[in-house]
Amino acid sequence: MPSPKSPENETASPKPRLSRDLVLSSALELVDAEGLEALTMRRLGQELDRDPMSLYRYAENRAALLDGVSEMVLNELAIFPADPDWKAQLRRIAHDLRLLALRHPNVVPLLVTRPLSTPLGLRPLGTVRPLEQILALLIDAGFAPADALHMYRAYYGFLYGHILNELQEFIVDPEENEALLRLGLHRLPAKDFPRLRALAPVLADYDGEAELDQGISILLSGLETHLRQAATAPS
Repeated sequence: MPSPKSPENETASPKPRLSRDLVLSSALELVDAEGLEALTMRRLGQELDRDPMSLYRYAENRAALLDGVSEMVLNELAIFPADPDWKAQLRRIAHDLRLLALRHPNVVPLLVTRPLSTPLGLRPLGTVRPLEQILALLIDAGFAPADALHMYRAYYGFLYGHILNELQEFIVDPEENEALLRLGLHRLPAKDFPRLRALAPVLADYDGEAELDQGISILLSGLETHLRQAATAPS
């Protein structure tokens, strides 16, 4: 019968070779688990069991780490600019982006607010690529370039607004069956907020996927009308 290995004879598993993908994927895992505040070079070095100074080869500072995490998440979003069915493409992208946000809720502030502090041309390429791809999709569908840009802004404005709304904690008492009490709407003066209080059952039955799809349908209908009108307008 073979004798058990002693701790001295056991060989430790070799550390994986550091790479940009490994550093960023570990950073994303840390943000997913503990939030953006937890992501520092020192803490990431601990997670990887490496000297934090070795990480600067792959990200020059914490800001670069945050940008890399944003790119890594957005790289999961598949966009096919050559798809002739632009409406189906925009609907699918919307639902895929929502699912990405639900998988990585702690990254959402990076996607929504961080780009606003950086000029467009200085942002990480991975965060600008969806803009280029959707512009291509809309322009190829027949929209004028300037119109395509306005539509991109309206589209993403709606998507990010929806995502932020869905991620908010809006239930006061999840054990309460009465919708008015569950949402805390009973605290609003009845004579001042009659319509909002009356909508309590609808608000309590919030379905993020269905809500997004309904909003996208309205948006796409407006875009299609605009495209038709532009096509028939006298030149």
